[in-house]
Amino acid sequence: MKVLIVGSGGREHALAWKLSQSPLADAIFVAPGNGGTAHGIKNVSNVNIDVSDFPSLVKFAQENEVGLVIPGPEVPLVEGIEGHFRKVGIPVFGPSKEAAQMEGSKAFSKDFMKRHNIPTAEYRNFTDYEQAKAYVESISHNIVIKADGLAAGKGVIIPTTKEEAIEALQQIMVTKEFGEAGNEVVIEEFLEGDELSILTFSDGYNIKSLPPAQDHKRIFDGDQGPNTGGMGCYAPTRIAPKSILKIVDETILKPTIDGLRREGMPFRGILFTGLMMTKAGPKVLEYNVRFGDPETQTVLPLISESTDLVQVMLAAANGHLDSVDIQISDKFSATVVVAAGGYPGSYEKKKEIILSPVAEDTVIFHAGTALVDGKLVSAGGRVIAASATADTLEEAVKKAYKGVEAIKFQDMFFRKDIAHRAFKQKAAQEEPLTYASAGVSVDAGNAFVQRIKDAVRSTKRPGADAEIGGFGGIFDLKAAGYADPLLIAGIDGVGTKLKIACAMGKHSTVGIDLVAMSVNDLLAQGAESLLFLDYYATSKLDIKEAAEFVEGVAEGCRQAGCALIGGETAEMPDMYQPGDYDAAGAAIGAVERSQLLPRHDAMKTGDVLIGVASNGVHSNGYSLIRKIVERQGLQYTDSAPWNTSSTVGDELLVPTRIYVKPVINLVKKNLVKGLSHITGGGLTDNIPRMLPESLAAEVDVSAWEMPALFKWFKSAGGLSAKEYARTWNTGLGLVLVVAAEDQEAVLASLKADGERAFVVGKLVQRTAEDCVLNKLEVWGL
Repeated sequence: MKVLIVGSGGREHALAWKLSQSPLADAIFVAPGNGGTAHGIKNVSNVNIDVSDFPSLVKFAQENEVGLVIPGPEVPLVEGIEGHFRKVGIPVFGPSKEAAQMEGSKAFSKDFMKRHNIPTAEYRNFTDYEQAKAYVESISHNIVIKADGLAAGKGVIIPTTKEEAIEALQQIMVTKEFGEAGNEVVIEEFLEGDELSILTFSDGYNIKSLPPAQDHKRIFDGDQGPNTGGMGCYAPTRIAPKSILKIVDETILKPTIDGLRREGMPFRGILFTGLMMTKAGPKVLEYNVRFGDPETQTVLPLISESTDLVQVMLAAANGHLDSVDIQISDKFSATVVVAAGGYPGSYEKKKEIILSPVAEDTVIFHAGTALVDGKLVSAGGRVIAASATADTLEEAVKKAYKGVEAIKFQDMFFRKDIAHRAFKQKAAQEEPLTYASAGVSVDAGNAFVQRIKDAVRSTKRPGADAEIGGFGGIFDLKAAGYADPLLIAGIDGVGTKLKIACAMGKHSTVGIDLVAMSVNDLLAQGAESLLFLDYYATSKLDIKEAAEFVEGVAEGCRQAGCALIGGETAEMPDMYQPGDYDAAGAAIGAVERSQLLPRHDAMKTGDVLIGVASNGVHSNGYSLIRKIVERQGLQYTDSAPWNTSSTVGDELLVPTRIYVKPVINLVKKNLVKGLSHITGGGLTDNIPRMLPESLAAEVDVSAWEMPALFKWFKSAGGLSAKEYARTWNTGLGLVLVVAAEDQEAVLASLKADGERAFVVGKLVQRTAEDCVLNKLEVWGL
């Protein structure tokens, strides 16, 4: 028998590889195919026909006596490729145009699920922008917005604010960023949990599923950055035991296939079901009507050699899937996708690819590759992938990454944490051990406390003695001089800046950061920081490293004028990777009732915005920073491109500036009406937090010089002006609201205390749609 596969990606290469093992397959044609299907697989060859050129595909199939057609991508299925071959009597492993609406129209699939009581997120469909906008404004829960039609995997947006949601609606429905796919949108409830994907063979009546897989959509490690078509996958997942799969079959898969048949569109082919494992049980995120990518590359190698995939597909296409068995090997599989540098943004093609031999049970699957003048070159964003199977998931992942080492081309990029969620979920089932044999040293903890006592004592202030070792810290407000105080509390962490500290072996500055993030937040309410408590958790206590960190905390407390009165050190070898640690800190402050900020009743149009300079990035946006550094091929020990007299790591570890002492003096003199600490969300998200509903802030970004560091990261990361503006502080750590007549006194006071400050804007009357009016021409908006 001759088989025709339609498509050109990694999914189609994997199908050709598996189908070529069938004794029934005399020849396999791939239209148009890629560099991997062009040579190297027995009986497989490419045909230069586009996936949507149905007349040419049918003609080729008839002339070459093709006995089975397998459409790979969604576009030809949604466009009705199955019907063209059905008319000439050639079986197709793929659904009809009518059944393909399950992927082609998200509104159709959501309505279908509702009709057949299939568990999914609550939703509403809209064809009118104003109605959709009004609905978004009326709800309080988190949502997902989906363009109804096919949008090349980009039509799903998860907004974090109502403003983002309304902007997404405008992009989809008004400016038509996704074309006709945005004529209708689905707004649905945001589901929380772990995702998994299940590929299910169906003949319209019977179902047979492959092992559940988990994809990795985000471009960067730790599931950071923009969505992609998929950067890796593993199977089977540990979050889907047989009991869960039985529920999925009974409540989702069988009702779906039965419902399609009863509505006159029996589904024959492979149904891809994206699921969220919520606390209320599995729910459907979406349907696809074809094999997934890279799920196909991951699950096909798990099909036993005793199973003939050609026979299985023919049985499904001809309506008797129950006549065949699908045997699955008792192994794990992992796939690592290698992408072009810059993907999923702009990237270069035609990079020559050099492949070396790979080990047994490892396969290289091509996606965006082509043969040009006899050379293998890149031809897409997701270029190629390494898949491997093994007896354990850990070994499968290790072998897949070994396979990646056999791939070489310029600017190649891949995630280094495929299956990281599975490894975190793996429960330790060892017998009880002593604390010491479990990796926790009580003696080391005691020695650590003794070392840091001097540093802690140095933070002593009126109201607190700053001694540790007891069960709790004590603070005397009367001794601190307060008459009618309000207590203000805040807690924060340092985030992934700690990764850079670990890489550089430099830990004192992040201790300062920990204090700064909380005490600056208290300052936004006019509070003087009085006391601080820290939490330090690690896999294995390194006394030198931990002491350096806490000594940094003590330095931060001295800068803020607060007492370090207690803390907790946790040694947890099963929670953290060797060499990693995490930290959190809580600050408590006080403000006289009459000086509590913001003072909305005192704010008015014409009040001045004074920006106080930052030290650098401070402690927000480091996940993105680390990815940009990685993609630029820099080491933290390299010279910083924006400051060649320093290293990248040292520049990024400059501690967050602590503004307490210079600003609290202004607060106590009633010179400050409002204050914003510029953290995650930048100026655009943080300034509105201090304003009354009647006022907006007009900020002129030409009023201060953008630090070279921020300019470099914006350019190197290819960030839009909006993304740039809301990711980092862009040079200002605080923004104050002061009366116009007080601005000179405030500027002079700040300068005398060593701060650089600028008039950066003013308060204006707020319109219905504006909170912060930014003159963003400088940033390109």
